[in-house]
Amino acid sequence: MKLKLDLHDVYNRGHDIDRALKGIIDEAVAKRATLVEIIPGKGSGQLKKRVLRFLDQKEIKAKYHRVEKDSRNFGRVFVHFRWK
Repeated sequence: MKLKLDLHDVYNRGHDIDRALKGIIDEAVAKRATLVEIIPGKGSGQLKKRVLRFLDQKEIKAKYHRVEKDSRNFGRVFVHFRWK
């Protein structure tokens, strides 16, 4: 199962960004999704940096397997989950 989060609508509202990111990670855990696609967009790269900082938090990092930055599309990040 793959989930997708597009952050274009909330790019300038910090609290909403964190809430959306936490929500999609929690949903992925609840539904045992294997992949979450997060789209911060290309822009200046600040939103992507914020997404990566969020994903690097210890309590969030414990929930997923790895993060992949799309090499062909700068405005996209994949979060992979591994379930036993």
